[in-house]
Amino acid sequence: MKHSRVSRIVNILTTLQSGEKYSPADLEKILDVSRRTIFRDLRELASIGVPYRYDAKDSSYKIDPKFFLPPVDFTLAEALSLLMLVHKVRNRLPMPFRNSALLAGLKVENNLPPEVRNYCQTSLQKMTIAPEQHAVIKSLDSIYNTIQKAVRKKNTLRLSYHSLYEQQVIETVLHPYHILYKNRSWYVIGFSEFHKMVRTFNLSRVKIVEALAGRFADGDSFDLYEYLGRAWALVPEGRLYDIKLKFSPLVAYNVSEVQWHSTQQAQWNEDGSVTLSFRIDGLGEISWWVLGYGDQVQVLAPAALRKKVLDKAQGIIENHRKL
Repeated sequence: MKHSRVSRIVNILTTLQSGEKYSPADLEKILDVSRRTIFRDLRELASIGVPYRYDAKDSSYKIDPKFFLPPVDFTLAEALSLLMLVHKVRNRLPMPFRNSALLAGLKVENNLPPEVRNYCQTSLQKMTIAPEQHAVIKSLDSIYNTIQKAVRKKNTLRLSYHSLYEQQVIETVLHPYHILYKNRSWYVIGFSEFHKMVRTFNLSRVKIVEALAGRFADGDSFDLYEYLGRAWALVPEGRLYDIKLKFSPLVAYNVSEVQWHSTQQAQWNEDGSVTLSFRIDGLGEISWWVLGYGDQVQVLAPAALRKKVLDKAQGIIENHRKL
């Protein structure tokens, strides 16, 4: 039976860890694949840091057994959920240290009982997690690693950042408090000496980040949920609004089955439409979300949000009339 790539790699690891001598021809027979595929899988092992070596004297591959973790007693559900994260989610999000995650998963998988490992491999072959849209962050591992260490050690950072608000690249010294993944990108939140206040920085717009020797004393009382408050997503504006939106029957079930905000409440109407209510901080972020539903939504309240949506919609119309 042909094996999936992940299954083959795990089988190679298991085979080499046994301590026996296996040549490329032996691996071909065991996995029922070509020698070219074996060499490609071995290069994959090398790329994620598995320290195997080729012994020219006996024409075989070997690996240090101490490299792997001792056996861990996972239940079937625990093993499947962990390997699902490693093999299926790892490449669907801008996840830092992807190769390290894969290597950790392979170590765990290599030490599972054969029946559990086979169950997981068979299940995962029939499972797909579609990739979500997300920001492309160049040098994510390096940027994330520098920021993560600074958050833990309370070191300041020198940041060169393309600010959409200032419409230019700015330089600031940042006291990093917290790292957050939300709305398809990674963010670092902290006190910016340039802005003289706590700000949120998107890692996809970081040009240069440098760890400084200086340490900061503030930030111990920072609370992410208090900072974000009841913002629709990431930008609190300092004023609460009671929002009422009526969605047509065409999209009512689709929109109501998602928990968009912690304050969300739904009221179903006789015509099959649904009215969603929220109490949120600010109108800017939610106005763009409302526009995404086009003519299938009505802003019942507040009037300020209705005006904001109308103004943006009018701007869309004018932009297209110019074409």
